[in-house]
Amino acid sequence: MGDWEKEKKAKKEKETSSGIEIPLTAPAKSQNHPPPGEYPFTRGIYKEMYRGRLWTMRQYAGFGTAEETNKRYRYLLDSGQTGLSVAFDLPTQIGYDSDDPLAQGEVGKTGVAIDTIDDMEMMFDSIPLDKVSTSMTINSTAIILLAMYETVAHNQGVPADKIRGTIQNDILKEFIARGTYIFPPRQSMRLITDIFSYARTSLPNFNTISISGYHIREAGSTAVQEVAFTFANAICYVEAALTAGMEIDQFAPRLSFFFNVHNNIFEEIAKFRAARRIWAEIMKNRFKAKSEKSMFLRFHTQTAGSTLTAQQPENNIVRVTMQALAAVLGGTQSLHTNSFDEALALPSKKAAAIALKTQQIIAHESGAADSIDPLAGSYYLEYLTDELERGINEILDEVDGRGGALAGIESAYFQNEIARSAYQYQKRIETNEDIVVGVNRFRTEDEHQPDLLKVDPKLEKQQIERLTKIKSNRDNDRVAQALSKLEKVAKTSDNLFYPVKEAVASRASVGEISNCLRKIWGEYEANV
Repeated sequence: MGDWEKEKKAKKEKETSSGIEIPLTAPAKSQNHPPPGEYPFTRGIYKEMYRGRLWTMRQYAGFGTAEETNKRYRYLLDSGQTGLSVAFDLPTQIGYDSDDPLAQGEVGKTGVAIDTIDDMEMMFDSIPLDKVSTSMTINSTAIILLAMYETVAHNQGVPADKIRGTIQNDILKEFIARGTYIFPPRQSMRLITDIFSYARTSLPNFNTISISGYHIREAGSTAVQEVAFTFANAICYVEAALTAGMEIDQFAPRLSFFFNVHNNIFEEIAKFRAARRIWAEIMKNRFKAKSEKSMFLRFHTQTAGSTLTAQQPENNIVRVTMQALAAVLGGTQSLHTNSFDEALALPSKKAAAIALKTQQIIAHESGAADSIDPLAGSYYLEYLTDELERGINEILDEVDGRGGALAGIESAYFQNEIARSAYQYQKRIETNEDIVVGVNRFRTEDEHQPDLLKVDPKLEKQQIERLTKIKSNRDNDRVAQALSKLEKVAKTSDNLFYPVKEAVASRASVGEISNCLRKIWGEYEANV
């Protein structure tokens, strides 16, 4: 009896409604691939996948103040969400306090405003951080927000090894596709490797980076470019960590990824299968990793915001469902489903609930989670997987020939390639070569707008008043000492996480800490 048959007998059997037994997975020999859980992990990184544990269901949420966001998080957790995903407002993302003139009109609009440790504590009030996994979409100020999160967990009495979650911390894609950078690329890379170095012993179960293709795809890339450019950035991070003196198997198991999922179900499933295979080969052959965990492509997926339409917004529920199904069939470890009204505003409570229920229906009613890699062996799917792999590797060779990701950013190679793809896609829509229902075909005259979430302008005023009070009542001598220490360390090669953590504990603000580093490193201006 082979290993697969032994596993099948040992596992609790599942049946269809007709009483047909559902296999855990098809025998490897019939698919010309090793089974799930075996190198190169084309079919999945775990032997049981969703038969052992479902993916983490997250909803990306945050708006207004920490208090308002805390209410939304507790509602989502009560509704069955299994992980939190924090959206920060633009000033927090680029290191400005809510009372900064440059933040005016932006406070709490695209996410939650976090100025000091006080805000972080309020956001997670009555949410036990040893029970919940938290993903934070933050990059240029990631070191500050992670220090805040660890401090809040410590204040809750949560041991460091019980803190679970992910911080995006992917600054290279900000230069390529999104724009919320502060410091020049090479100084920004130092912040990332300092986080790697600190977390490998101090936060052993926290993912220290989520290398993101999501925003690359949102900017207009193709599926092939999304994975290739993401892996080019990942290679750059790995090389930087190795140069900083770390060993590959010390930090690689905590690397995680963040991908987009679009409407073409089969291409997206194949994309995830090809990506797992390529990453395993990169880690084993290029970086000589020995641990299988270093070769795992663990990834979070979010449905495609760029595919949502303001016209006939209820159609977005169908789009999101198709995309989420593709992510599940592709073997994601974590999933966020967009709300149908996000082309118009931040998600309303009702729309967020529908988005979460979409995941729950796929998990418990569709049968998609009953068997691992159920489409394996399909000629079309295997063909797409092989073709995507070929295309991704061709681009990776091109990036290597140009000197790697940093050189590609500085020469605007990535940015120009994405812009070219975005232009071609838009051209196909405008010429009706590609059909978008409700936009260039099948329009209706009697469209109505759903009830939308409106962020109360009073929340910005409340946030500024709260920050003013904190700055007046804290020990400002202690803050000044902590910032002075941070400035001194920034001029050396010592790890910055420790003085940042000290500054956070002193109640120094995100803007004050960022300005301290701006003073030493300056701000980056793109050469595009």
